[in-house]
Amino acid sequence: MSDIDLHKPLIGRQGSRLALNTPVLVVDRDVLQRNIEAMARFARESGMALRPHAKTHKSADIARLQMEAGAAGVCCAKLGEAEALAEGGVQNILITSPVVTPQAVERLIALNAKINRLQVVADNSANVDALAAATRAAGTTLDVLVDIDPGIRRTGVSSPEAALALARQIAKTEMLRFAGVQYYCGAQQHIESYADRRAAIADRTEYLRGVVETLSNAGYAPEVVSGGGTGTHRIDAELGVLTELQAGSYVFMDKQYNDCDLDGGSGKPFETSLVVDAHVISANSTSMATIDAGFKALSTDGGLPVVMDGAPPSAMFVFMGDEHGALIAPDHTFRIGDHVSLAVPHCDPTVNLYDAYHVVRDGTLIDIWPVSARGRSR
Repeated sequence: MSDIDLHKPLIGRQGSRLALNTPVLVVDRDVLQRNIEAMARFARESGMALRPHAKTHKSADIARLQMEAGAAGVCCAKLGEAEALAEGGVQNILITSPVVTPQAVERLIALNAKINRLQVVADNSANVDALAAATRAAGTTLDVLVDIDPGIRRTGVSSPEAALALARQIAKTEMLRFAGVQYYCGAQQHIESYADRRAAIADRTEYLRGVVETLSNAGYAPEVVSGGGTGTHRIDAELGVLTELQAGSYVFMDKQYNDCDLDGGSGKPFETSLVVDAHVISANSTSMATIDAGFKALSTDGGLPVVMDGAPPSAMFVFMGDEHGALIAPDHTFRIGDHVSLAVPHCDPTVNLYDAYHVVRDGTLIDIWPVSARGRSR
C-alpha cells in the first residue's frame, strides 16, 4: 500500500500526525511557507531573480508554491527531474547538468516542446553541436547557458577563453540562443563560519567577474548569471555579480545548513520545516532506545540527525543498521511507542528515500504531496 493510500484517511483528523506509520517524511506547512516567502522577499529586495533548485524537494507542489511567491522558475539537476516537474505543471526550468547522450538529447528536445521555457547548460563544443543538430531537426530553438567550473572540476569550462569560445559557438548557431552563464560554488556552501565562507566565495566570485568581463568585452554580455545557494545567498547578493539565485535547501533547512552562520550574526533567517518522524520500538536498556529509522530513512552524508522533539535535545543518535537507529540520553527514560522527530542531516538525498511528504499543521495531517521526481536521476 502506498503512503498516500495508507495515510489519506488521516487527513484533517485532529492530532493525526501521531497516527502516521513511521518512519515518515513530515513537512510543517506554515514553516515551509515562511521560508519560501523569506527567500522570495530577500531576492526581490536584492534585485535578483530567484530560481530555486528543485533537486532539494523534487516536488511539483513545492515548486508551484515557490513560483507563486515570485520565483522566475526552478532548477533541476537532472533531465528526469525536469520531466517530472513538467508533468506536474512547472513551465520554466533550467537543467543545471549537461545533457549529452543521444537518447537524453532526444528527451530534452521533446521536453522543450512541452513547456514555456526550458534552458540547459553546456561545457563542451561537441555537446553544443549535438544540441544544434537536434534543434534543427525539430525546428525549435533552445536557450543554452555556458557552465563555468568554479574550481572543483566537476562540470564547466575551465577558463575565460573557453567560456568565450563556447558562448561564441552557441550564439552563432541558428537554433540555439546564448542565454548566459552558470556558476555554482557548491564547495563553499557549507563553510560554517560566515567570515570564512565570505572570503572563499569572494575569491571565486572575482574569478567569475573576470569571465563576465571577457564575454562582455567580446560582445557576448551574459543576460543571466545564475548560481549561488542557501549558504552564500546573502554574500552573493552583496558581491553583485550573480543576477539569478539558485538556492534550494532554504525551504527545509537540514543539519548541514543549520550548523552554518548564514547571515553573519548567528541569526536564523530560515527555520527547520522538514523532519523524519519515528517511534521507539525497543527500550530495554537504561537511557537508550531503538527507533524505527536507520540508513533507509535518513541520509548519511551530512553527519547525524538531530532530535527536534520526543527526547532530550542532547540525545545522541547512532545508526544501528538499515532499519534502526539508537537514541542515547542519560537520565532519560524511554518508553516503547514514544514519538520522535529528527532534523535530517542532508535534505536532498533524504527526500529521495520517500514517496511522499506528509504535510502537517499544529499536529494534524492536512495533505500528502508526492515526491514527484523521486528516483528520476536519469
